[in-house]
Amino acid sequence: MNTELCCRPGGSRFVVLPNEQALGAGSGERRSVSFAASRLLLAALLAALMCGVGCSNETPAAASKAPVKIDPDVFSVADSQLFKTAKAETRALPTELTANGTVTPDVNRTIHVTSLGGGRVVELKVKLGDAVAKGQTLLVISSPDLAAAMSDYQKAVADEVLSRKALERSQLLYDRGAIATKDLETAQDLEDKARVDVSTAEQHVRVLGADPAHPTSLIDLRAPVAGTIVEQNVAGFEGVKSLDNTPNLFTIADLDEVWVVCDVFENDLGDVHLGDSAEIRLNAFGDRVLRGSVADISRVLDPVTRSAKVRIVLANPDGELRPGMFAVAKFRSRKMTDRVMVPATAIMRLHDKDWVFRKEGPNKFRRLVVQADGLAPDGMQEIREGVKPGEEVVANALEFSSEAAEKK
Repeated sequence: MNTELCCRPGGSRFVVLPNEQALGAGSGERRSVSFAASRLLLAALLAALMCGVGCSNETPAAASKAPVKIDPDVFSVADSQLFKTAKAETRALPTELTANGTVTPDVNRTIHVTSLGGGRVVELKVKLGDAVAKGQTLLVISSPDLAAAMSDYQKAVADEVLSRKALERSQLLYDRGAIATKDLETAQDLEDKARVDVSTAEQHVRVLGADPAHPTSLIDLRAPVAGTIVEQNVAGFEGVKSLDNTPNLFTIADLDEVWVVCDVFENDLGDVHLGDSAEIRLNAFGDRVLRGSVADISRVLDPVTRSAKVRIVLANPDGELRPGMFAVAKFRSRKMTDRVMVPATAIMRLHDKDWVFRKEGPNKFRRLVVQADGLAPDGMQEIREGVKPGEEVVANALEFSSEAAEKK
């Protein structure tokens, strides 16, 4: 008997049975052959089934095995009693607001220096940033205006001398009856007008900064107050125009007291009030905290930035606060707000973020990102986001992080 086991290219198997001619004509012979063929067919099917199972790429164990995910922010410890925890608590704290600003001179202590006479600068004696005393000469101007005023004064003095002599002569003639009363009154009127002209010309010379007793065409521009030159708009040998057509030559400010002017946005104006305390930090002195109070809140809102100017007055006896310095102001309102507080040691700074370890089970802790804010005097620190009141956190985050890193 010829029995064939065949396979299709796709992997399925089938058995080709022998035909009747190959089995012979006798019925007994056919029964014996059929029985043997059935056994061979069963053996072939079992072999094909075992081959199919053995040739498969996946085992039942491998198919049922699922991947295990490990959370890197969850830490398990053998004994949680080794790490002290603290509960996040709620405190009523003043509302805080931070705003950027700059140091500016006090406008009530600022003087703009101009020249009432035009001309050309022949000597510049100070420069931007210099401290000056009251009455100190700032620059010298060769002024045609002063020369003309001095000439007018001298002419007025000469006319006054002549009119006075004419009056004296008229008085003598009147006493002798040589002239009428009208002539004496005319002489008196001329002398009075000459005296007025002298006074006017003298005042003009003094306004231009000169002394009528010392004729000159040079104007000594002097400081009207003591302070620091915070603005300069003139250089040596430049032309100076008259008062109506020139900007201020210098600006002198008394910097013993300065302003910090901040821009507070429209949405935050409700948290700022007159008299609120403010903490000022300057980029130049990062470790120093200056304290002041809100002195003024602008009544006008900038339509572009949607902000208002808030002014803080600071004392500056040593002159370290210079106009133009960048400042950051933190306002503390009288309005109280509930804040979440945890020990400052429970917060760990890592990768420019603040982290805490929150307890989630008997021996399990989760590392969370939080937004930390101000530090209280008793060592507690405010948490704006990330932790809720009543949740337990590790009291010493840095120690816990070091222990957890060693055990991993």
